[in-house]
Amino acid sequence: MLYSTRFTQDAGIAYPIICGPMFPCSNPSLVAAVSANGGLGVVQPMALTYVYGLDFRQGLREIRRITVNPIGMNALIEKSANKYYKRMQMWVDIALDEGVRFFITSLGNPRWVVDRVHAAGGIVYHDATSLKWAQKGRDGGANGIVAVNNRAGGHAGTLSAKALFEQLQMLNLPLVCAGGIGDERAFTEALQMGYAGVQMGTRFIASVECSVNNDYKQAILRASESDIVLTERITGIPVSVIRTPYVERVGTHVSPLLRRLLQYPRTKYLARAWLSLRAGAQLKRSLSAAQGREDYWQAGKSVAGITRIESVAEIMQRFVNSYG
Repeated sequence: MLYSTRFTQDAGIAYPIICGPMFPCSNPSLVAAVSANGGLGVVQPMALTYVYGLDFRQGLREIRRITVNPIGMNALIEKSANKYYKRMQMWVDIALDEGVRFFITSLGNPRWVVDRVHAAGGIVYHDATSLKWAQKGRDGGANGIVAVNNRAGGHAGTLSAKALFEQLQMLNLPLVCAGGIGDERAFTEALQMGYAGVQMGTRFIASVECSVNNDYKQAILRASESDIVLTERITGIPVSVIRTPYVERVGTHVSPLLRRLLQYPRTKYLARAWLSLRAGAQLKRSLSAAQGREDYWQAGKSVAGITRIESVAEIMQRFVNSYG
């Protein structure tokens, strides 16, 4: 098959396209629509429960009412907060119980997720921005790598898609290109480069099924690459967002005190937790149609290739038709 790659075989899907897990944008209808149209929609547990107010199992079953096709789950595995870590373990177990068999791990050693998932016959891919972190994922038992480059939204990497591929191909694992995939040309180039699939986030935010407010979607349509900036004020680690009047007003750097707290192991997790709670509330307000002018709109440099709001089916069909 034209679209049969190591990734599509691992995920059991028709087309090598992931809808990346996004806080706060991964609503159930969006996740389900991508999977229903042959890609892989990936659940972001904090978005499902905190933003959309669903019990995790209830949310998975709501997606299942829309599609029976495979879906994935994102597991944030850093042991920064014991309560959150235990909750993530519970969510992984629930996902397995509900039939999820593809997981993407981020921010830590994936071994505990791998052990659970492999025992159930599932697959784990691990987020990585460099060879160092990809090797840790491989050594932790990951089956593949989501290679996050310097054009990604959220926590972007520092290397181009090409440089990252050249660095990671020595691992002999299937690689998924994450970052900069906003149009058919970028999709085709990534597959021709040797990637086994692509992960898109920003492109799917500007879709009919994504439930964010129209201001967010229009900001993506208006933005150029130069409008994407990195801010430390969401998690303490640089995150790609659209430059808005609010971002310009509050700046993109944390205070000197927070910077010091983020440098020490005993305090960095508390500092990150405080930042995340504050930013989470802000991001949640940004979903509302009446959010005011305090906008943190995460997006990657793929905005340059996004010119209209479309249904997921239209997006998927255009991309699929472009390669072959």
